[in-house]
Amino acid sequence: MVHPLELAGYISAAAIGISLGLIGSGGSILTVPVLVYLFHVDPLPATTYSLFIVGMTSLFGAVAHFRLGNINWRVTAMFGVPSVASVWVVRSLVVPAIPATLFTAGGFALTKSIALLLLFAVLMLMSATKMLQRQEHGHHPLHSVTDGSHNYWGVALKGLLVGAITGLVGAGGGFLIIPALVLMAGLPMKQAVGTSLSIIALNASVGFASSIAKNPSLDWPLLLTLSGIAAVGILAGTAASRHVSNEKLKPAFGWFVLTVGTYIIVRELLLNQL
Repeated sequence: MVHPLELAGYISAAAIGISLGLIGSGGSILTVPVLVYLFHVDPLPATTYSLFIVGMTSLFGAVAHFRLGNINWRVTAMFGVPSVASVWVVRSLVVPAIPATLFTAGGFALTKSIALLLLFAVLMLMSATKMLQRQEHGHHPLHSVTDGSHNYWGVALKGLLVGAITGLVGAGGGFLIIPALVLMAGLPMKQAVGTSLSIIALNASVGFASSIAKNPSLDWPLLLTLSGIAAVGILAGTAASRHVSNEKLKPAFGWFVLTVGTYIIVRELLLNQL
């Protein structure tokens, strides 16, 4: 019989995929909390697991968007090359160099695992804030030009930042990628979503490949099961995105992400220290 927490984890995997397909960002940021709190995976290996799940799920989504003509390969290269390099450096060199315990104060010890979870929670709060920004009807805050030709230096620099975030915590970073693609590369929103998924798939794949040698005992049945469920979810979400306004879904999803991020901070800083 499936444990209730595991059942909640499988349902969450489907929700992660559906949200990625519908709104293009935010969903992957729930992967690590699902692994840590519902499947009891330690935080550091959970970031590696997340890279695989996010990479596979985003790849399925990118293929679906490719068939719809929603991927700009030039922008994928401009953003993806520096981003992939940043992922590799952070995952191969920076993460292993972080000490097991960063500091202690009284009875509190800030371990590497707690620090990664807290950083993840901060990113969740940032992502939630983006999704909760009020938007006047018919006036989206991201206005793009259509020539796809301005501020590629800004795109490349944003790629470095997103790559570092993906390497550190195993998140896709779509909530940072999509605004950059619209505002800096001039992509329309649908192309930004598809291009973002292709970039996330590249980043996560490189990050996972950089980590697999340090994690030889991966739970492959769990990885493949969650990836398969999330992949089905993203295909369903992508199909539904043609009929559902993602702007109507973002506030509700944003509140959920905000709640989970707050829970992580409270649990790791307060509840686990009692």
